[in-house]
Amino acid sequence: MRSSKYRLFTALAVVGFWGGLQGLALANDRAGATVHWPQFRGPNASGVAQGPAPTRWNGEDGTNIKWKTAIPGLGHSSPVIWGDRVFVTTAISGKSDPVLRVGLYGDIQPVLDDTEHSFRVIALDKKSGKVLWEHEAYKGVPKVKRHTKATHANCTPATDGKHLVAFFGSEGLYCYDMDGELRWKKDLGTLDSGYFVVPDAQWEFASSPIIHKNMVIVQCDIQKDSFVAAFDIGDGREIWRTPRNEVPTWSTPTIQEGPDRTQIIVNGFKHIGGYDVRTGKEIWRMTGGGDIPVPTPVLWNDLAFITNAHGPAAPIYAIRTSATGDISLSGDATSNDHVAWANLRIGNYMQTLLVYDDLLYACRDNGIQACYEPLTGKNVYRQRLGSGSSGFTASPVAADGKLYYSSEEGDIYVVQAGREQEVIATNPMGEVVMATPAISEGKLYIRGQSHLFCIGK
Repeated sequence: MRSSKYRLFTALAVVGFWGGLQGLALANDRAGATVHWPQFRGPNASGVAQGPAPTRWNGEDGTNIKWKTAIPGLGHSSPVIWGDRVFVTTAISGKSDPVLRVGLYGDIQPVLDDTEHSFRVIALDKKSGKVLWEHEAYKGVPKVKRHTKATHANCTPATDGKHLVAFFGSEGLYCYDMDGELRWKKDLGTLDSGYFVVPDAQWEFASSPIIHKNMVIVQCDIQKDSFVAAFDIGDGREIWRTPRNEVPTWSTPTIQEGPDRTQIIVNGFKHIGGYDVRTGKEIWRMTGGGDIPVPTPVLWNDLAFITNAHGPAAPIYAIRTSATGDISLSGDATSNDHVAWANLRIGNYMQTLLVYDDLLYACRDNGIQACYEPLTGKNVYRQRLGSGSSGFTASPVAADGKLYYSSEEGDIYVVQAGREQEVIATNPMGEVVMATPAISEGKLYIRGQSHLFCIGK
């Protein structure tokens, strides 16, 4: 067993080399267990936590449920954690029973709800689930309609331990301190996301903000005038804004820090790419893939994995983080100087990829879970989770040698990490689950349709 001194030395070495949020999270681990889960999918969107994690529980009868707290309204934003606090967002409709329709279907029509909504940010005590504070960021009729499977609070907040940033799309970008005092807010205009082929099919905004050092970074791919931008986390001042020739997307950007440059990597249909984090200047780009990009880019060694789907293509791309210029694949090519490998038929529509213990995992919205070798893209296995009748929207997370997959119906499949699919537990939550879980200090935090759950022995 590694000594605590060795763990501390390793953590400090990581901080010194990489800096930024990921290193900060590692440096603050308690006894080797991840404490902070500061954004969508945790440290740098990896979806991976260190330390123990639960295997079996039951949200219906309370087995291994440490606490559960009712959360009003609807929200698919994931919980984020800093220290002993958990943060979520929600939007409360004026209707007593707002529509939320899950499952595998293709209806593109939005929800018709023109009632006044309350857009809220909520802080809870991580140990007890007690609500510490709750603030209304905005009140009014939503400016953009939502999909029947979406909410008006899709964007996961982000925190650096001093600031909490919540994004409600057309209803604004808000920055609070950790005690809930509003520091600043920004109106970014109407951010109309929806199927670009049918612009009237509004589906709401979903790209989450991320924090890098003194900047809040947002990707706003919408029907018209798409952009990526950085704001000063102290006062909300716009540092830079770079236009994007892009159709609506719902992906959250990822920061890649290297010895020579730090870049923002974004998913897209017309414009997958990388931008200089200091200036917003484009570094590289590529086109092609699925025309409704949702998953977030993930990093492993010197590769960035990007997937998307819908329309004729469903690729997974393994892109070298040293890429420059136009790296688009030509013809039937599946690699070039900047793309290590690509498979145009195996990608995900909704779920972000997961790299864990040197294996790459993907799960489609119909529950087909697959494992690949990340260096080559070689398929290791492909098996179904569940009966095939439930959808899978939440992205997987991993800890303690286990992978966690959430079905929309609320069954959490615990899969042993490795080269064979071994489902070691199936745990019912008792309610719909659309949000990606968070992991902190051996506990799993799962947001259902009506409650936030803390799970652990």
